[in-house]
Amino acid sequence: MSKLHITTSINNEPREYLCEPNQSMLDVLRHELGLTGTKEGCGTGDCGACSILVDGRLVCACLMLGAEAQDADIETIEGVAGDAGLHPLQTKFLEHAALQCGICTPGFIMASKALLEKHPNPDEATIRYWLAGNLCRCTGYDKIVRAVQDAAAEMSHPA
Repeated sequence: MSKLHITTSINNEPREYLCEPNQSMLDVLRHELGLTGTKEGCGTGDCGACSILVDGRLVCACLMLGAEAQDADIETIEGVAGDAGLHPLQTKFLEHAALQCGICTPGFIMASKALLEKHPNPDEATIRYWLAGNLCRCTGYDKIVRAVQDAAAEMSHPA
């Protein structure tokens, strides 16, 4: 099989890469582009560790083909922090100790970012619903939910 030439935008940067027709976006990010923040937890779309945003939509990178990224706008965990520092979600995850081993953290942050872009002031039930596709084997989910609530409050009422 010949490799496909893909032109896309990743973290607001134009990117080009070659990939096999059956290569997952997760493998492209990690092995072709060196963006190793996106993690593989299950490889079947069940854990959410590989969550990325594709044209603003939350997607499991393990279920997306790298070829599907043609002309898409993709955001990975590497693109969340800005020039001014960590995103409020990242800061609140640290402050609330909402992480331990870190495998699931990028996926939780990407899912939380997608949530807050659609629902800036979510209630607890909405947060839990949006994060239901992400699994954590180390922490209880309460710290994660509290971190998202705190980030939402800070983002809607900046200091």
